[in-house]
Amino acid sequence: MTDTASRAATFEERVRTRDASVGVVGLGYAGLPLAMTFAEAGFEVTGIDVSAERVRAVEERRSYLVDVPAERYDRADGRLRATTDYAAVTDLDALTICVPTPLSKTRAPDISYVVAAAEAVAENLAPGQLVVLQSTTHPGTTEEIVLPILERTGARVGRDVFLGYAPERVDPGNEQWTIRNTPKLVSGVTAECLRRTEVLYREIVETVVTCSSPTVAETAKLHENTFRAVNIALANELALMCDRLGISAWEVIEAASTKPFAFLPHYPGPGLGGDCIPVVPHFLAWRLREYGYSAQLIEAAHEINASMPRYVVGKIADALNEESRAIKATRLLLLGMAYKADVHDTRESPSLEVMRQLLARGGDVRYCDPWVEHVELDGVRHEPVEWSPDEVAAADCVVVLTQHRQFLERPLWEHARLVVDTRNVVPPAPNVHRI
Repeated sequence: MTDTASRAATFEERVRTRDASVGVVGLGYAGLPLAMTFAEAGFEVTGIDVSAERVRAVEERRSYLVDVPAERYDRADGRLRATTDYAAVTDLDALTICVPTPLSKTRAPDISYVVAAAEAVAENLAPGQLVVLQSTTHPGTTEEIVLPILERTGARVGRDVFLGYAPERVDPGNEQWTIRNTPKLVSGVTAECLRRTEVLYREIVETVVTCSSPTVAETAKLHENTFRAVNIALANELALMCDRLGISAWEVIEAASTKPFAFLPHYPGPGLGGDCIPVVPHFLAWRLREYGYSAQLIEAAHEINASMPRYVVGKIADALNEESRAIKATRLLLLGMAYKADVHDTRESPSLEVMRQLLARGGDVRYCDPWVEHVELDGVRHEPVEWSPDEVAAADCVVVLTQHRQFLERPLWEHARLVVDTRNVVPPAPNVHRI
Protein backbone atom coordinates (compact mmCIF):
# COMPACT_ATOMS: atom_id res chain seq x y z
CA MET A 1 0.00 0.00 0.00
CA THR A 2 1.40 3.44 -0.95
CA ASP A 3 1.88 6.15 1.65
CA THR A 4 -1.04 8.11 0.16
CA ALA A 5 -3.31 5.05 0.21
CA SER A 6 -2.24 4.28 3.78
CA ARG A 7 -2.98 7.83 4.93
CA ALA A 8 -6.32 7.70 3.12
CA ALA A 9 -7.26 4.51 4.94
CA THR A 10 -6.23 6.11 8.22
CA PHE A 11 -8.19 9.28 7.45
CA GLU A 12 -11.31 7.30 6.52
CA GLU A 13 -11.07 5.22 9.68
CA ARG A 14 -10.58 8.30 11.87
CA VAL A 15 -13.59 9.98 10.29
CA ARG A 16 -15.76 6.87 10.60
CA THR A 17 -14.90 6.38 14.28
CA ARG A 18 -15.18 10.12 15.07
CA ASP A 19 -11.50 10.29 16.03
CA ALA A 20 -10.93 12.96 13.38
CA SER A 21 -10.87 16.56 14.60
CA VAL A 22 -12.75 19.00 12.38
CA GLY A 23 -12.39 22.76 12.01
CA VAL A 24 -14.63 25.43 10.51
CA VAL A 25 -13.18 28.80 9.57
CA GLY A 26 -15.89 31.44 9.75
CA LEU A 27 -18.79 31.11 12.18
CA GLY A 28 -21.45 33.01 10.28
CA TYR A 29 -24.70 31.94 8.62
CA ALA A 30 -23.05 29.00 6.83
CA GLY A 31 -20.13 28.18 9.14
CA LEU A 32 -21.81 27.94 12.53
CA PRO A 33 -24.61 25.57 11.40
CA LEU A 34 -21.95 23.39 9.72
CA ALA A 35 -19.76 23.34 12.82
CA MET A 36 -22.76 22.50 14.99
CA THR A 37 -23.81 19.68 12.65
CA PHE A 38 -20.34 18.09 12.85
CA ALA A 39 -20.39 18.41 16.65
CA GLU A 40 -23.86 16.87 16.89
CA ALA A 41 -22.58 13.96 14.77
CA GLY A 42 -19.90 13.24 17.39
CA PHE A 43 -16.84 15.06 16.05
CA GLU A 44 -14.60 17.30 18.13
CA VAL A 45 -15.00 20.64 16.35
CA THR A 46 -13.01 23.85 16.51
CA GLY A 47 -14.55 26.99 15.09
CA ILE A 48 -12.22 29.81 14.08
CA ASP A 49 -13.45 33.35 13.57
CA VAL A 50 -11.86 36.79 13.60
CA SER A 51 -14.84 38.10 15.59
CA ALA A 52 -14.14 37.86 19.31
CA GLU A 53 -17.85 38.42 19.97
CA ARG A 54 -18.86 35.38 17.92
CA VAL A 55 -16.21 33.28 19.65
CA ARG A 56 -17.49 34.39 23.06
CA ALA A 57 -21.05 33.56 22.05
CA VAL A 58 -20.06 30.02 21.05
CA GLU A 59 -17.99 29.51 24.17
CA GLU A 60 -20.91 30.75 26.30
CA ARG A 61 -23.38 28.64 24.28
CA ARG A 62 -25.36 31.68 23.22
CA SER A 63 -27.48 31.67 20.07
CA TYR A 64 -26.97 34.40 17.48
CA LEU A 65 -28.44 32.63 14.44
CA VAL A 66 -31.97 31.37 13.85
CA ASP A 67 -30.63 28.00 12.65
CA VAL A 68 -28.55 27.46 15.80
CA PRO A 69 -30.86 27.88 18.79
CA ALA A 70 -29.36 27.46 22.25
CA GLU A 71 -30.67 23.91 22.64
CA ARG A 72 -28.40 22.69 19.85
CA TYR A 73 -25.41 23.32 22.12
CA ASP A 74 -26.83 20.67 24.44
CA ARG A 75 -26.89 18.15 21.61
CA ALA A 76 -23.29 19.02 20.77
CA ASP A 77 -22.41 18.01 24.35
CA GLY A 78 -19.37 20.25 24.64
CA ARG A 79 -17.75 19.07 21.41
CA LEU A 80 -17.81 22.55 19.82
CA ARG A 81 -15.25 25.11 20.90
CA ALA A 82 -14.21 28.38 19.28
CA THR A 83 -11.13 30.56 19.01
CA THR A 84 -9.71 33.53 17.14
CA ASP A 85 -6.29 31.85 16.94
CA TYR A 86 -5.42 30.13 13.66
CA ALA A 87 -2.75 28.13 15.49
CA ALA A 88 -5.59 25.72 16.25
CA VAL A 89 -5.43 24.60 12.59
CA THR A 90 -2.31 22.53 13.28
CA ASP A 91 -4.25 20.01 15.37
CA LEU A 92 -7.06 19.43 12.86
CA ASP A 93 -7.55 16.51 10.49
CA ALA A 94 -9.95 18.43 8.25
CA LEU A 95 -11.27 21.96 8.03
CA THR A 96 -13.78 23.89 5.97
CA ILE A 97 -13.43 27.55 5.02
CA CYS A 98 -16.80 29.36 5.25
CA VAL A 99 -15.92 33.05 5.01
CA PRO A 100 -17.92 35.77 3.21
CA THR A 101 -17.47 36.67 -0.44
CA PRO A 102 -19.23 40.02 -0.83
CA LEU A 103 -19.72 41.99 -4.01
CA SER A 104 -17.71 45.13 -4.64
CA LYS A 105 -19.28 48.40 -5.76
CA THR A 106 -18.29 47.49 -9.32
CA ARG A 107 -20.14 44.16 -9.00
CA ALA A 108 -16.92 42.13 -8.88
CA PRO A 109 -16.41 39.34 -6.35
CA ASP A 110 -14.39 40.33 -3.30
CA ILE A 111 -12.43 37.21 -2.37
CA SER A 112 -10.12 38.95 0.07
CA TYR A 113 -11.68 37.02 2.98
CA VAL A 114 -11.03 33.72 1.20
CA VAL A 115 -7.42 34.71 0.51
CA ALA A 116 -6.84 35.85 4.09
CA ALA A 117 -8.33 32.65 5.51
CA ALA A 118 -6.38 30.42 3.12
CA GLU A 119 -3.12 32.21 3.97
CA ALA A 120 -3.76 31.88 7.71
CA VAL A 121 -4.56 28.18 7.28
CA ALA A 122 -1.42 27.68 5.16
CA GLU A 123 0.75 29.18 7.90
CA ASN A 124 -0.47 26.45 10.25
CA LEU A 125 -0.89 23.60 7.79
CA ALA A 126 -0.08 20.06 8.95
CA PRO A 127 0.71 17.01 6.79
CA GLY A 128 -2.28 14.97 5.67
CA GLN A 129 -4.87 17.65 6.33
CA LEU A 130 -7.98 18.07 4.22
CA VAL A 131 -8.92 21.68 3.44
CA VAL A 132 -12.36 22.27 1.93
CA LEU A 133 -13.50 25.62 0.60
CA GLN A 134 -17.24 26.16 1.07
CA SER A 135 -17.57 29.90 0.40
CA THR A 136 -19.61 30.83 -2.66
CA THR A 137 -17.14 32.17 -5.18
CA HIS A 138 -16.32 32.55 -8.86
CA PRO A 139 -15.32 29.53 -10.98
CA GLY A 140 -11.62 28.74 -10.64
CA THR A 141 -11.11 30.07 -7.10
CA THR A 142 -10.22 26.71 -5.53
CA GLU A 143 -7.60 25.73 -8.08
CA GLU A 144 -6.30 29.13 -9.16
CA ILE A 145 -6.18 30.91 -5.80
CA VAL A 146 -6.44 28.56 -2.82
CA LEU A 147 -4.26 25.76 -4.24
CA PRO A 148 -1.21 28.00 -4.92
CA ILE A 149 -1.51 29.51 -1.43
CA LEU A 150 -1.34 26.05 0.16
CA GLU A 151 1.50 24.91 -2.10
CA ARG A 152 3.65 27.94 -1.26
CA THR A 153 4.37 26.12 1.99
CA GLY A 154 6.20 23.42 0.03
CA ALA A 155 3.38 20.91 0.47
CA ARG A 156 1.93 19.31 -2.63
CA VAL A 157 -1.85 19.19 -2.88
CA GLY A 158 -3.01 15.64 -3.52
CA ARG A 159 0.05 14.13 -1.87
CA ASP A 160 0.94 16.02 1.33
CA VAL A 161 -2.33 17.89 1.90
CA PHE A 162 -5.72 17.67 0.23
CA LEU A 163 -8.04 20.33 -1.17
CA GLY A 164 -11.74 20.18 -2.04
CA TYR A 165 -14.67 22.43 -2.78
CA ALA A 166 -18.15 21.80 -1.35
CA PRO A 167 -20.51 24.79 -1.74
CA GLU A 168 -22.98 25.68 0.98
CA ARG A 169 -26.69 25.35 0.34
CA VAL A 170 -27.97 26.96 3.52
CA ASP A 171 -31.44 28.48 3.51
CA PRO A 172 -31.67 30.39 6.82
CA GLY A 173 -34.87 29.71 8.72
CA ASN A 174 -35.87 26.73 6.57
CA GLU A 175 -36.89 23.98 8.97
CA GLN A 176 -37.66 21.45 6.21
CA TRP A 177 -34.33 21.51 4.38
CA THR A 178 -31.26 21.46 6.61
CA ILE A 179 -27.60 20.57 6.17
CA ARG A 180 -28.42 16.93 6.84
CA ASN A 181 -31.09 16.36 4.22
CA THR A 182 -30.02 18.84 1.53
CA PRO A 183 -27.86 17.02 -1.06
CA LYS A 184 -24.24 18.15 -0.81
CA LEU A 185 -22.06 18.84 -3.84
CA VAL A 186 -18.43 17.83 -3.31
CA SER A 187 -15.35 18.05 -5.51
CA GLY A 188 -11.59 17.77 -5.24
CA VAL A 189 -8.47 19.00 -6.96
CA THR A 190 -7.33 15.38 -7.39
CA ALA A 191 -9.11 12.03 -7.14
CA GLU A 192 -7.78 11.56 -3.61
CA CYS A 193 -8.88 15.07 -2.64
CA LEU A 194 -12.38 14.25 -3.88
CA ARG A 195 -12.41 10.93 -2.06
CA ARG A 196 -11.52 12.51 1.28
CA THR A 197 -14.01 15.34 0.87
CA GLU A 198 -16.73 12.80 0.11
CA VAL A 199 -15.71 10.63 3.08
CA LEU A 200 -15.95 13.61 5.43
CA TYR A 201 -19.33 14.92 4.31
CA ARG A 202 -21.00 11.51 4.10
CA GLU A 203 -20.86 11.46 7.91
CA ILE A 204 -23.19 14.46 8.26
CA VAL A 205 -25.17 14.61 5.01
CA GLU A 206 -27.65 12.02 3.78
CA THR A 207 -26.89 12.50 0.07
CA VAL A 208 -23.48 13.44 -1.34
CA VAL A 209 -23.18 14.29 -5.05
CA THR A 210 -19.69 14.24 -6.56
CA CYS A 211 -18.59 16.70 -9.25
CA SER A 212 -15.73 16.07 -11.66
CA SER A 213 -13.87 19.25 -10.67
CA PRO A 214 -14.05 22.21 -8.30
CA THR A 215 -14.91 24.47 -11.25
CA VAL A 216 -18.03 22.39 -11.95
CA ALA A 217 -19.10 22.60 -8.29
CA GLU A 218 -18.35 26.33 -8.12
CA THR A 219 -20.38 26.99 -11.27
CA ALA A 220 -23.25 24.76 -10.14
CA LYS A 221 -23.61 26.82 -6.97
CA LEU A 222 -23.72 30.03 -8.99
CA HIS A 223 -26.25 28.53 -11.41
CA GLU A 224 -28.57 27.60 -8.54
CA ASN A 225 -28.69 31.18 -7.31
CA THR A 226 -28.84 32.63 -10.82
CA PHE A 227 -31.88 30.45 -11.52
CA ARG A 228 -33.63 32.02 -8.55
CA ALA A 229 -32.57 35.57 -9.39
CA VAL A 230 -33.71 35.32 -13.02
CA ASN A 231 -37.06 33.73 -12.19
CA ILE A 232 -37.76 36.24 -9.43
CA ALA A 233 -36.93 38.98 -11.94
CA LEU A 234 -39.47 37.45 -14.31
CA ALA A 235 -42.09 37.49 -11.53
CA ASN A 236 -41.20 41.09 -10.70
CA GLU A 237 -41.48 42.11 -14.35
CA LEU A 238 -44.82 40.34 -14.49
CA ALA A 239 -45.95 42.56 -11.61
CA LEU A 240 -44.84 45.64 -13.54
CA MET A 241 -46.69 44.47 -16.66
CA CYS A 242 -49.86 43.47 -14.80
CA ASP A 243 -49.89 46.87 -13.12
CA ARG A 244 -50.21 48.45 -16.54
CA LEU A 245 -52.80 45.90 -17.66
CA GLY A 246 -54.86 46.56 -14.54
CA ILE A 247 -54.87 42.93 -13.39
CA SER A 248 -53.37 41.04 -10.46
CA ALA A 249 -49.95 39.43 -10.96
CA TRP A 250 -50.75 37.14 -8.03
CA GLU A 251 -53.89 35.85 -9.74
CA VAL A 252 -51.95 35.31 -12.95
CA ILE A 253 -49.29 33.28 -11.13
CA GLU A 254 -51.94 31.26 -9.29
CA ALA A 255 -53.63 30.45 -12.59
CA ALA A 256 -50.38 29.50 -14.30
CA SER A 257 -49.44 27.30 -11.33
CA THR A 258 -52.29 24.93 -12.14
CA LYS A 259 -50.20 23.58 -15.02
CA PRO A 260 -48.79 20.28 -13.69
CA PHE A 261 -45.58 20.38 -15.74
CA ALA A 262 -42.99 22.82 -17.09
CA PHE A 263 -43.85 25.60 -14.65
CA LEU A 264 -42.36 26.54 -11.28
CA PRO A 265 -44.03 29.49 -9.55
CA HIS A 266 -41.95 32.43 -8.38
CA TYR A 267 -43.44 35.52 -6.78
CA PRO A 268 -42.85 39.28 -6.98
CA GLY A 269 -41.70 41.34 -4.03
CA PRO A 270 -39.89 44.53 -3.04
CA GLY A 271 -36.57 43.26 -4.45
CA LEU A 272 -33.88 40.70 -3.67
CA GLY A 273 -32.04 40.22 -0.38
CA GLY A 274 -29.59 37.96 1.39
CA ASP A 275 -25.94 37.28 0.72
CA CYS A 276 -26.44 34.90 -2.22
CA ILE A 277 -29.28 35.44 -4.68
CA PRO A 278 -28.74 39.18 -5.36
CA VAL A 279 -24.95 38.79 -5.31
CA VAL A 280 -23.52 35.58 -6.72
CA PRO A 281 -24.98 35.72 -10.25
CA HIS A 282 -22.57 38.61 -10.74
CA PHE A 283 -19.66 36.29 -9.87
CA LEU A 284 -20.51 34.25 -12.93
CA ALA A 285 -21.03 37.30 -15.14
CA TRP A 286 -17.75 38.82 -13.92
CA ARG A 287 -15.78 35.63 -14.60
CA LEU A 288 -17.26 35.20 -18.08
CA ARG A 289 -16.23 38.72 -19.07
CA GLU A 290 -12.65 37.44 -18.90
CA TYR A 291 -13.63 35.06 -21.69
CA GLY A 292 -15.23 37.77 -23.79
CA TYR A 293 -18.79 36.75 -22.96
CA SER A 294 -21.54 39.09 -21.74
CA ALA A 295 -24.13 37.41 -19.49
CA GLN A 296 -27.02 39.52 -20.74
CA LEU A 297 -29.82 37.68 -18.94
CA ILE A 298 -28.06 38.07 -15.57
CA GLU A 299 -27.62 41.79 -16.15
CA ALA A 300 -31.23 42.24 -17.23
CA ALA A 301 -32.49 40.34 -14.18
CA HIS A 302 -30.37 42.52 -11.93
CA GLU A 303 -31.81 45.71 -13.41
CA ILE A 304 -35.38 44.53 -12.85
CA ASN A 305 -34.81 43.31 -9.30
CA ALA A 306 -32.82 46.40 -8.34
CA SER A 307 -35.64 48.62 -9.58
CA MET A 308 -38.29 47.10 -7.31
CA PRO A 309 -37.70 49.27 -4.20
CA ARG A 310 -38.25 52.36 -6.35
CA TYR A 311 -41.40 50.79 -7.78
CA VAL A 312 -42.68 50.05 -4.25
CA VAL A 313 -42.09 53.66 -3.21
CA GLY A 314 -44.03 54.74 -6.28
CA LYS A 315 -46.94 52.49 -5.28
CA ILE A 316 -46.87 54.01 -1.78
CA ALA A 317 -46.95 57.49 -3.31
CA ASP A 318 -49.88 56.50 -5.57
CA ALA A 319 -51.83 55.00 -2.66
CA LEU A 320 -51.32 58.13 -0.56
CA ASN A 321 -52.22 60.35 -3.50
CA GLU A 322 -55.63 58.68 -3.66
CA GLU A 323 -56.10 59.87 -0.08
CA SER A 324 -54.90 63.39 -0.99
CA ARG A 325 -51.67 62.81 0.94
CA ALA A 326 -47.99 62.98 0.06
CA ILE A 327 -45.05 61.00 1.40
CA LYS A 328 -43.55 64.11 2.96
CA ALA A 329 -44.46 64.44 6.65
CA THR A 330 -46.62 61.33 6.43
CA ARG A 331 -46.25 58.62 9.08
CA LEU A 332 -45.25 55.35 7.44
CA LEU A 333 -44.93 51.99 9.19
CA LEU A 334 -42.70 49.48 7.40
CA LEU A 335 -43.25 45.84 8.35
CA GLY A 336 -40.04 43.83 8.10
CA MET A 337 -36.42 44.90 7.65
CA ALA A 338 -35.02 41.36 7.28
CA TYR A 339 -34.68 40.16 3.71
CA LYS A 340 -36.95 37.13 4.31
CA ALA A 341 -39.45 35.91 6.86
CA ASP A 342 -38.42 34.87 10.36
CA VAL A 343 -34.67 35.54 10.17
CA HIS A 344 -32.41 38.26 11.58
CA ASP A 345 -30.52 38.82 8.33
CA THR A 346 -30.76 42.27 6.74
CA ARG A 347 -27.94 41.80 4.23
CA GLU A 348 -28.91 43.30 0.86
CA SER A 349 -32.49 43.60 2.14
CA PRO A 350 -34.65 45.66 -0.24
CA SER A 351 -36.52 46.97 2.81
CA LEU A 352 -33.50 49.12 3.60
CA GLU A 353 -33.61 50.79 0.20
CA VAL A 354 -37.36 51.36 0.49
CA MET A 355 -36.77 52.98 3.87
CA ARG A 356 -33.92 55.09 2.49
CA GLN A 357 -36.01 56.43 -0.39
CA LEU A 358 -39.00 57.23 1.84
CA LEU A 359 -36.77 59.12 4.28
CA ALA A 360 -35.22 61.01 1.37
CA ARG A 361 -38.73 62.13 0.38
CA GLY A 362 -39.37 63.48 3.86
CA GLY A 363 -41.48 60.64 5.22
CA ASP A 364 -41.88 60.06 8.94
CA VAL A 365 -40.72 56.44 8.72
CA ARG A 366 -40.96 53.84 11.47
CA TYR A 367 -40.34 50.11 11.21
CA CYS A 368 -41.56 47.02 13.00
CA ASP A 369 -39.54 43.79 12.92
CA PRO A 370 -39.46 41.26 15.76
CA TRP A 371 -36.18 39.86 14.42
CA VAL A 372 -34.19 43.05 13.85
CA GLU A 373 -33.17 44.97 16.99
CA HIS A 374 -32.04 48.08 15.16
CA VAL A 375 -31.13 49.35 11.71
CA GLU A 376 -28.12 51.49 10.82
CA LEU A 377 -28.95 53.47 7.70
CA ASP A 378 -26.63 56.14 6.31
CA GLY A 379 -25.13 56.75 9.74
CA VAL A 380 -28.47 56.97 11.57
CA ARG A 381 -29.66 54.32 14.01
CA HIS A 382 -33.34 53.38 13.82
CA GLU A 383 -35.11 51.43 16.59
CA PRO A 384 -38.19 49.26 15.98
CA VAL A 385 -41.67 49.98 17.22
CA GLU A 386 -44.02 47.35 18.60
CA TRP A 387 -46.47 45.36 16.54
CA SER A 388 -49.57 46.76 18.22
CA PRO A 389 -53.00 48.13 17.30
CA ASP A 390 -51.93 51.61 18.44
CA GLU A 391 -48.85 51.69 16.19
CA VAL A 392 -50.80 50.40 13.21
CA ALA A 393 -53.61 52.87 13.77
CA ALA A 394 -51.17 55.76 14.17
CA ALA A 395 -49.63 55.16 10.75
CA ASP A 396 -50.98 56.92 7.67
CA CYS A 397 -49.80 53.93 5.64
CA VAL A 398 -48.61 50.45 6.59
CA VAL A 399 -46.21 48.82 4.12
CA VAL A 400 -45.75 45.04 4.22
CA LEU A 401 -42.20 44.25 3.11
CA THR A 402 -41.40 40.98 4.94
CA GLN A 403 -44.06 38.42 5.82
CA HIS A 404 -42.88 37.54 9.32
CA ARG A 405 -44.97 34.90 11.07
CA GLN A 406 -45.88 37.33 13.86
CA PHE A 407 -47.64 39.65 11.42
CA LEU A 408 -49.66 36.79 9.96
CA GLU A 409 -50.52 34.96 13.17
CA ARG A 410 -51.60 38.17 14.90
CA PRO A 411 -53.07 40.23 12.08
CA LEU A 412 -53.90 43.84 12.88
CA TRP A 413 -54.94 44.94 9.41
CA GLU A 414 -58.36 46.17 10.57
CA HIS A 415 -56.60 48.97 12.47
CA ALA A 416 -54.79 50.25 9.36
CA ARG A 417 -55.99 53.28 7.44
CA LEU A 418 -54.04 52.31 4.32
CA VAL A 419 -51.94 49.26 3.41
CA VAL A 420 -49.43 48.65 0.62
CA ASP A 421 -48.79 44.90 0.49
CA THR A 422 -45.72 43.70 -1.41
CA ARG A 423 -46.13 40.06 -0.31
CA ASN A 424 -49.81 39.34 -0.98
CA VAL A 425 -50.55 38.43 2.65
CA VAL A 426 -53.21 41.01 3.59
CA PRO A 427 -56.86 40.09 2.89
CA PRO A 428 -58.48 42.12 0.10
CA ALA A 429 -60.07 45.37 1.21
CA PRO A 430 -60.72 48.81 -0.33
CA ASN A 431 -57.76 50.27 1.57
CA VAL A 432 -55.30 47.53 0.55
CA HIS A 433 -53.02 48.10 -2.44
CA ARG A 434 -50.71 45.41 -3.86
CA ILE A 435 -47.71 45.60 -6.10
